[in-house]
Amino acid sequence: MLNKIIKRGHKKVPKSEVSSDYDHAPPPPVGGRNSGNVSTSDVVVNHASIGNIVTTNSPSVMTSSAVPAAPGNIENLPLFRDVPISERQVLFFKKLQICCFQFDFTDTMKFVREKEIKRQALVELVDYVQSGAGKISENNQEEMVKMISVNVFRCLPPASHENTGSENVEQQEEDEPYLEPSWPHLQLVYELLLRYVVSSDTDTKVAKRFIDHSFVLKLLDLFDSEDPREREYLKTILHRVYGKFMVHRPFIRKGINNIFYRFIYETERHSGIGELLEILGSIINGFALPMKEEHKLFLVRALIPLHKPKPVAMYHQQLSYCIVQFVEKDYKLADTVIRGLLKYWPVTNCQKEVLFLQELEEVLETTQAAEFQRCMVPLFRQIARCLNSPHFQVAERALFLWNNEHVVGLIAQNRNVVLPIIFYALQKNIDNHWNQAIHGLTVNVRKMFMEMDADLFDECQRQYSEKAARATEQEEQRELRWQKLAAAAIQGC
Repeated sequence: MLNKIIKRGHKKVPKSEVSSDYDHAPPPPVGGRNSGNVSTSDVVVNHASIGNIVTTNSPSVMTSSAVPAAPGNIENLPLFRDVPISERQVLFFKKLQICCFQFDFTDTMKFVREKEIKRQALVELVDYVQSGAGKISENNQEEMVKMISVNVFRCLPPASHENTGSENVEQQEEDEPYLEPSWPHLQLVYELLLRYVVSSDTDTKVAKRFIDHSFVLKLLDLFDSEDPREREYLKTILHRVYGKFMVHRPFIRKGINNIFYRFIYETERHSGIGELLEILGSIINGFALPMKEEHKLFLVRALIPLHKPKPVAMYHQQLSYCIVQFVEKDYKLADTVIRGLLKYWPVTNCQKEVLFLQELEEVLETTQAAEFQRCMVPLFRQIARCLNSPHFQVAERALFLWNNEHVVGLIAQNRNVVLPIIFYALQKNIDNHWNQAIHGLTVNVRKMFMEMDADLFDECQRQYSEKAARATEQEEQRELRWQKLAAAAIQGC
């Protein structure tokens, strides 16, 4: 409850007010989601009022060129179907004026009538744009985008960790997300924007004057919203904007890039990394071959380093998909990806290590023999360490690699290198591991190598026995020296 109270008094400064310097970067997609009928019944919790909104006892308004009716005189306008076609553009403009009014949704008893009038106006606007009943004039398109901006571009409340000062990633994952209380109106505004962007009647040459770089940058800033419903709409809208407005593609790519850089190297805090990675997953899937150098740089400079932040588990599924898409597009990138994973391999976080092993298997499934040979030595040194992990889930996930036929095939082709690296780890598990399931899986892997190449296995066994014998002999000599030192010390006394 304290968090909710604090959220009302604090606001984040949108990042778009701080930085808007963008160049080029790897491309994003055309994706979509079918938004059918809009439900407005799910009103939830509290929220700071929208930026540039005056919090008084009356609803505030922001308009661009038109002056709306006084707050106390918001009129219930007729439906589009009830007026002649010649008057619909004027009515459209009046409805936009009404929708510029802002209301405080933390008090459900205030301005109930006015809120409902605005909701009905938004529903009408969505239906009008979706139905294609008439072409919207350029002036009305401009006013519509301004109205959308007034409603959606706002200061986001501080995230939960900013209120509590918590650094615990697991606790943050368990915290309930903050839900935008004005969602009954905000959802309809997003739906209107989506319908406008996807409409076949929308001329990109006209619309790009209103949906410009500033608009796109502010959309990207909103991905930090804690409300998952809002991020889902933003993801879909940005997909569609990317697909329809080719002129914005480099800017969008660079904008996503910069969010990743800020997240990796500065904050490690952002609510929308998963959604942005979903967008990139669609883009990467559409890359033309041969792959451009800028895309490869994006992989090395942004995607692979995304394995570093502590909250990687929150977006790892989407990240793994993007990484695998790169390797599927260009198999020569497998070595780069695997070495990148090894570079950021977790040392003390076992759950993160399990995620890395899972991703590693997916990458190896698309890896060809030549690329495998380039990285197999450091790779299996790390796998050997995982095999001996006291955390049974890490050891188990590493042993599960031998259930993958493609991975086993790569290992079989290079068994002369792989088996000597991991033989000691296998034997150590059989001799000492505390978990019986790990013991059984290790025996199966050991048996697989024995059947694969008996001579090589015997040679490794011989080398292991010799090494163990030398270690035993060294230990005995060390113990003997200590005994002599102890005896000499007693005699000296």
